[in-house]
Amino acid sequence: MRTWLLFFLIMHCSLLVLAQADTTVPVVAPKKPVKTSVNKVKADSLLKAAVIPADSIPAVPAPKIHAYDTVMQGLAKRIPYLNTEGKPVQYDINPLRANKQQDWLIYLVGGVLLLLGIIRTSYLKYFTDLFRAFLNPTLSQRQLKDQLSQSPFPNFLLNAFFVVSLGVYLYLLMYRLNYTTAAIAWMLIPGLVILVGAIYVVKYIVLRFCGWLFGNEELIDAYVFILYLINKVLGIMLAPFLVILAFCDPGIATASLYISIFFIVLLVVYRYVRSYSLVRQYLSFSKLHFFLYLCAFEVVPVLIITKVLLIWLTGNP
Repeated sequence: MRTWLLFFLIMHCSLLVLAQADTTVPVVAPKKPVKTSVNKVKADSLLKAAVIPADSIPAVPAPKIHAYDTVMQGLAKRIPYLNTEGKPVQYDINPLRANKQQDWLIYLVGGVLLLLGIIRTSYLKYFTDLFRAFLNPTLSQRQLKDQLSQSPFPNFLLNAFFVVSLGVYLYLLMYRLNYTTAAIAWMLIPGLVILVGAIYVVKYIVLRFCGWLFGNEELIDAYVFILYLINKVLGIMLAPFLVILAFCDPGIATASLYISIFFIVLLVVYRYVRSYSLVRQYLSFSKLHFFLYLCAFEVVPVLIITKVLLIWLTGNP
């Protein structure tokens, strides 16, 4: 019995000891949050250090613009050929022809220029003597007149070229003045060429007949030489104007038309001045008689023919 009592006493004591051990365990307090005031202070100091006052920044000087650059920039804005920015400007120097029915003019004008090139290549010395006689009246009456008269075939070719050139020029003149259409071109151009040729053939025959009738064949021979010399030079001079009148814009063609008329009038006046000085060597007459001759045999026939052509083309008297 004592044994069991001792056992219970020991167990009771041990339980008391365990209960005291549990009550003596320290209680852990909850952790308080750590304040971030230090971090905020550091961030504010960094921001204040990054913001620098404007007065403390050194001013950068603006680049100096030269007057030459200013002028060139102004020119680049005004002149399209100096455009270095944006879309480049393109100019078509060979635009398509709106009226394709006039393409035959290329072959016509090209044929006239080809004829002139063949004549000049084949008779180069004749061309040289021709312009020497034209520019030097004294030599033309003495030496070069005989030299040119000894070459009948190139003389005939240049006379024929003058007739063709003047006929085509008259057609282009009417074409630029809106007197003609493509429908009658095939008939009008040969008609004008034949008309010019007939006028000068008749004039040549009349002059030769008058020289034989009045016994002044030498005078008529010299006058015919001057007349056809100026005509040959006129035919050659009209060649570049044929190209301009046929293919250039209306503004350029109109300007070249007036220039060509000016040169034609100038050559006609030059022919009459040389003819007057020539005739004065053989005959004595007044200037009034010479003026009446010009009006009766030179100016009036041209005006009559022009009036007839305009009536035929327009139908208006």
